[in-house]
Amino acid sequence: MEKGGIKVLITILSVLIIAAGVILAYKIIQNKNNTETISGEENKGTIVVEKEKTIQIFNGNDRPFAVMIDNHSDAWPQAGLNQAYMVYEIIVEGGETRLMALFKGADLDKIGPVRSARHYFIDYAMENDAIYVHFGQSPQAQSDIKKFSINDINGIAEDGTTFWRVKDKYAPHNAVTSTEKLLESAKNKNYRTTSKEESVLNYVTDEVNLEDGQSAETIIIPHSDLQTVTYEYDAENKVYVRYARGEEQTDWDTDEPVTTKNIIITFCNNYTLSDSENKGRQGLKNIGTFDGYYITNGRAIKIQCIKNARDEKTVYQDMNGNEIQVNDGNTFVNICPTNADVEIEGTEEVTGTTNTVNE
Repeated sequence: MEKGGIKVLITILSVLIIAAGVILAYKIIQNKNNTETISGEENKGTIVVEKEKTIQIFNGNDRPFAVMIDNHSDAWPQAGLNQAYMVYEIIVEGGETRLMALFKGADLDKIGPVRSARHYFIDYAMENDAIYVHFGQSPQAQSDIKKFSINDINGIAEDGTTFWRVKDKYAPHNAVTSTEKLLESAKNKNYRTTSKEESVLNYVTDEVNLEDGQSAETIIIPHSDLQTVTYEYDAENKVYVRYARGEEQTDWDTDEPVTTKNIIITFCNNYTLSDSENKGRQGLKNIGTFDGYYITNGRAIKIQCIKNARDEKTVYQDMNGNEIQVNDGNTFVNICPTNADVEIEGTEEVTGTTNTVNE
């Protein structure tokens, strides 16, 4: 073959290779676009491309911190509750309740006031694969932390930099911490700071409206004669505003109201421990299947709350045995006695009547 013919052949082959590359690149882009949702605005002649939705409240591989939060009236207001993806509220001695706030991938300069550990809160730290944070502990909690090899950060045992006391509250209601300091402490203790565990709740990206549920605009939860929690529905923002003992709860620094997208109520009994200290500390009968409610977007459904072991995840099911779908937002889990006179009140738009449920 003459040199001119060879040049022509090389040119043709080059063009074919380039064309094949362009086609391959086009197919790769098309396959990627197939994972996106495309909606056309025909009247405007434009196409809007939206990426696939992902859960926002629980993402990333950061291991959560489960922080014990003081809920005595002298500890109010508290810092960080609005940034927690879940908050558990359970009764402690004297009819008080204590909160355990869970943070994942958060960046907070102040969390607290931090208070001492109680052993049954450890169950919910374990099911969230969380590092347990507290300032002191009951004898039962101290025993269980050792028994279950809990990765914990105890303010009393720290070096004085992880926690600090503020001057606008008085002890024991003034110990605070930050996510930066907690992460430093966890790394110094060689704790695992990442987690591949899935969330306890079955979050979904599509809005959950509980159309078959009952109207739920005001929820009243009496944990004890001392502590009654009320949630009022803010229909404009689709969240519940939290009140305790008739007082709106607000953030310590921003003064913004404490709100939640989801509320879970679990009915299970507490009891007074018999121990040498006689401080009226409580136990919790939380292993088994318990009645409850899931409440979101102004409506409520009855559910069952199933926890088979202390270190196993709680499963929340509807009355047909299906795991409930939960809105992508923060959640308060209120665990209260079975004889608590819980009220769920709401005005049905269709009938205009008020529906009150007492359990």
